[in-house]
Amino acid sequence: MPSRSFAEPGSSEVRLVIAASVALLVASASAFAVEKGLADKGEVLVRENCSRCHAIGKEGDSPHKEAPPFRTLAKNYPIEDLAESLAEGIVSGHPDMPIFVFGPHDVEAIIEYLQSIQAQ
Repeated sequence: MPSRSFAEPGSSEVRLVIAASVALLVASASAFAVEKGLADKGEVLVRENCSRCHAIGKEGDSPHKEAPPFRTLAKNYPIEDLAESLAEGIVSGHPDMPIFVFGPHDVEAIIEYLQSIQAQ
């Protein structure tokens, strides 16, 4: 049986499947890049605002011994629950922690980063 070219009748289904497959691959890669970019932005934000006291990575001790390492936050409460506090201003029980207020996109980035580093 001779093979069909893309110009022949019936080849439109093949082109459609190929186009859909390519679109799906591009969308998946794009979503991963956006997610990775968001977590990277969150890392920059916590490094700039929190690393003076907290360990912000997957290992290491907090510079302020009473400040919990960020990788352990999920042990006490769901990370998503921090979004409201980040948006409205985190108020701490100790006087040396400044109040931080972040915009919605920054909150999303910080949450994404925090979720990416949680100890399993």
